[in-house]
Amino acid sequence: MIKFGTGGWRAIIGEEFTKANIQVLAKAMADKMKAEGVCDDGIVFGYDRRFLSKEAMRWAAEVFAKEGIKASLINRSSPTPLIMYYCMVHGFHYGMMITASHNPAIYNGIKVFTYGGRDADELQTADIEKYIEKVNADEICPMEYDAALAAGLIEEINPLNEYLDNIINTVDMQAIRNRGLRVVLDPMYGVSETSLKTILLTARCDVSTIHERHDTLFGGKLPSPSAQTLRSLQNSVLDKKADIGIATDGDADRIGIIDDTGKFLHPNDILVLLYYYLLKYKCWKGPAVRNLATTHMLDRVAESFGETCYEVPVGFKHISAKMNEKDAIIGGESSGGLTVKGHINGKDGIYAAALLVEMICVTGKKLSEIAKEIEDEYGTIYLEEKDYKFSQERKEDIYHTLMIERQLPHLPFDVEKVSYLDGCKVYFENGGWIIIRFSGTEPLLRIFCEMPKAGQARLVCEVVEDFLQLQ
Repeated sequence: MIKFGTGGWRAIIGEEFTKANIQVLAKAMADKMKAEGVCDDGIVFGYDRRFLSKEAMRWAAEVFAKEGIKASLINRSSPTPLIMYYCMVHGFHYGMMITASHNPAIYNGIKVFTYGGRDADELQTADIEKYIEKVNADEICPMEYDAALAAGLIEEINPLNEYLDNIINTVDMQAIRNRGLRVVLDPMYGVSETSLKTILLTARCDVSTIHERHDTLFGGKLPSPSAQTLRSLQNSVLDKKADIGIATDGDADRIGIIDDTGKFLHPNDILVLLYYYLLKYKCWKGPAVRNLATTHMLDRVAESFGETCYEVPVGFKHISAKMNEKDAIIGGESSGGLTVKGHINGKDGIYAAALLVEMICVTGKKLSEIAKEIEDEYGTIYLEEKDYKFSQERKEDIYHTLMIERQLPHLPFDVEKVSYLDGCKVYFENGGWIIIRFSGTEPLLRIFCEMPKAGQARLVCEVVEDFLQLQ
């Protein structure tokens, strides 16, 4: 029952996300570490604010303790990027984060990180699943938590300052201090408030916060920063005449931004803004990496500076791997995750937020002004996004049509090529594209379409909807 997707293992609480399954996964990981001879390094754990996250971390740690593998547990709810940073800096071969990221509140899950603080790739997760198959759940006998703590097989740590100091030493804090920005934060009832407030207050920003309390139901909304979920943040930015509104998802690895005019900036826009800033204002050199559901505007910016933008499948592990391969300076995805060279090997909403604040202060321009500067230079691309729920039967039908028979409707624009690297992506000769793929983290079919003129993206989506009989 434990299957990994693009963002780790996620399941409905009480259905598949159970104490028994958590301890089966922990036993499988312990067996894998023994087989690889990396037990002496131990393993590091973190957890977010979801229901049962802290308990799940302890249940897993008790299994590792019984297996004689030391588990270092961060002793308070923490951002996912903190775990990745700690794994990277301290040389852990494995780390685990209890989170379902931006999924609905009925979900929880576990992300596994490998050496260097990287997301476990398909080879690693497939290997973990093989070890899971060999585990006999009846033979699991965890060590009681307090006994493991006394024996030194579990230790509680708090490395937050180390992580924050790394960010503070990386961004231009003096430029931020000189500007005196007004910032509104929306942690979406998640784990980013302490981290972001510490960084921004250290830089002498005027900081206000909404939705900061601990709520395992996330205020009844999806803990994912989007135009629909950030309306309260938009209102707060306008009411307080703030320079920027910053939101992060439940575990703080993704970001959402409201600009100084109250406009929601799509994650595509954020990625383009930061790449443009690094190239033009910080005079960095290097390519970019994006997944195949992310804007091609990034390609335009790269080309104008004599650089290349590389395309990879969905899943941040692909982005970080390609960044390392090509020495890229930024990598990101349309769902709000990004990272920059010199930081961690995964997405970090807290670091991205700090860099955006730096951008405003170094350029001396408002977010809306920088966005207009990019639009004037590179033009506009129009994006349409659609999500569809489906039954298992419909999923099989759609998959067979698209991926086995490779049927496509009669599309209203000339097709340049079709890729089946990850789902079905059609590239049009006018520079537009559409991708149809099943989510690796939620039971959804996703369609993204980007076209050069208003209305074209909607038209293409409607043609595909009719062809696949989507509701």
